[in-house]
Amino acid sequence: MTENGTRLLPVRAWSVGALLIAVADALAARFAACTVHGELSGFTRAASGHCYFTLKDSEGAAAAVRCAMFRRAATLLDFAPRDGQQVELRGRLTVYEPRGEMQFIVESLRSLGAGSLFEQFLRLKARFEAEGLFDAARKRALPRFVRSIGIVTSLDGAALHDMLITLARRAPHVRVVVYPSLVQGAEAAAELLQALSAAARRHEVDVLVVARGGGAIEDLWAFNDERVVRAVAAMPMPVVSGVGHETDVTLCDFAADLRAATPTAAAELIAPEREALLAALHQSVRRLQRGVGRRLETQDQRIDRLALRLLRPGQAVQQARQQLQGLSMRQRHVVRATLEARRLAQPQLRQRLRQALAARLQGQQARVGALAGRLAALDPSRVLARGYAFVFDEHRRAVVSARALVAGQALALQWSDGQAAVRVQGIVAVEP
Repeated sequence: MTENGTRLLPVRAWSVGALLIAVADALAARFAACTVHGELSGFTRAASGHCYFTLKDSEGAAAAVRCAMFRRAATLLDFAPRDGQQVELRGRLTVYEPRGEMQFIVESLRSLGAGSLFEQFLRLKARFEAEGLFDAARKRALPRFVRSIGIVTSLDGAALHDMLITLARRAPHVRVVVYPSLVQGAEAAAELLQALSAAARRHEVDVLVVARGGGAIEDLWAFNDERVVRAVAAMPMPVVSGVGHETDVTLCDFAADLRAATPTAAAELIAPEREALLAALHQSVRRLQRGVGRRLETQDQRIDRLALRLLRPGQAVQQARQQLQGLSMRQRHVVRATLEARRLAQPQLRQRLRQALAARLQGQQARVGALAGRLAALDPSRVLARGYAFVFDEHRRAVVSARALVAGQALALQWSDGQAAVRVQGIVAVEP
């Protein structure tokens, strides 16, 4: 009874199992068959064939529901689900009693296209590619031997622990500098920018690793932030992206100089195993020692040959003297033979000279005779002797044409035996 006399009804106390069964019955009655759409996140397929994932609200609300799709329904899928896809589910709501969680049992799954985050990822990727930010020509090679490695990651994450163990095992001599940053959440992008800025400003490492473990696309979204991607591309040292697991892809993977499948793989790529390097160094030392030994042996043999030559200088002098004597004898013999040959050839040369002079003289005499005959044939007195006469005017100029004469003109005629003065009485022209 209460103070005012009202009688209280007894309160029923539920056991946890009974409460969950009641809730499951209520959900089954109200949501036995329903259709819901949203964005896939954290999709996994177990070895049993069952699929588990989270369906997020595609309209921006902070709402999500856990989903299970058993093997019978999963075998009917006609596409490969991936994080970020927009999908439509048909099934029923129920309660997973061992954890007291509400979950959606999926009977069918249909793709509606890429989710908002994935669409944004594709748009940013296309824009960066158009700018040339991901060009292969911009990629830098990692240093072959690193002395210091920088890591941008969370201090509390498993990625840093795995990388430090790998580096300690493979390259304990390498110095590691950690630039701590959040790697998930609303503040992760700003902290990643601060860590990258510190690494660029201090410039104290040979190569930088940006790393974190795997997760859904929203968990890795800080590594798709435009500011972070541009900062990774602008780092002064080579950058390795070790974000997520093998199937996870972020824009930082494309902007970095090298992408590793996991943070541990990034550590293995950067730091060659110390024992392997030492073995290669010892092998190089052995090759160098063998090469130096062969060179020294060759030089020793050369020195021995030179020493043998230096130990017998008298023999070298004697050989040189003999060569000189031989050359001197050959020179005297050649000179004597040349003089003798010339002495023997002198009579023949004299005879040949006389014959040549006689032939030359005879030829000149014949030429003179021919010229004298030609000159005699041209002598004017011989022409006059044949009955011809020369005609001259009063100025002793030869008259060669009747047309040049005038009546009464005085002329002089000359024959081979005398001259006569005449005067022109008349002129008779003769046609040619």
